[in-house]
Amino acid sequence: MISRELKRLNKDRREILDRYLSDYPVKLGLIARDLGVSIKVASMRTGVSGQISNEGGRYIIRVNRNEARERQRFTIGHELAHFLLHRDIIDSSPEGITDNVLYRSGAPERIEFEANRLAADLVMPMDLVEQKLEDDFNGVVTEATIESLAASFQVSKAAMEIRLSTFVQL
Repeated sequence: MISRELKRLNKDRREILDRYLSDYPVKLGLIARDLGVSIKVASMRTGVSGQISNEGGRYIIRVNRNEARERQRFTIGHELAHFLLHRDIIDSSPEGITDNVLYRSGAPERIEFEANRLAADLVMPMDLVEQKLEDDFNGVVTEATIESLAASFQVSKAAMEIRLSTFVQL
């Protein structure tokens, strides 16, 4: 099952994403490149996880260098989701969208929820998670299963727990 946000993307965008959503860990940098988005790891103030902005017609994602790699990956997915879904909001502000550690930017909650759902689809494609869960763990979810899946997809244990909760009763 995929999010309604992924379903609503146009055909060209879906084709780009589909090239990368069949292997894990998903190559977010290649997705960004193919979408024409640059990624920079930057020093950002405490409490800020990431930002996407339009700088002279070029979209740039900045992720906080002081956060864990797994966190940075989800942040990249979240900012790519903003690019795919909310370009009008990015373009309407000189700073674009800046997300704090709770992935809140000051934009309406709906905007952040949409970005989080699409980010989960990008970083942890449901088909791949379900396949690995079945193939490697016979569908049984334990603490060790969650840790292993999180490591395979290069996400935090918390992110994987949330992902699994959408189809498995934890």
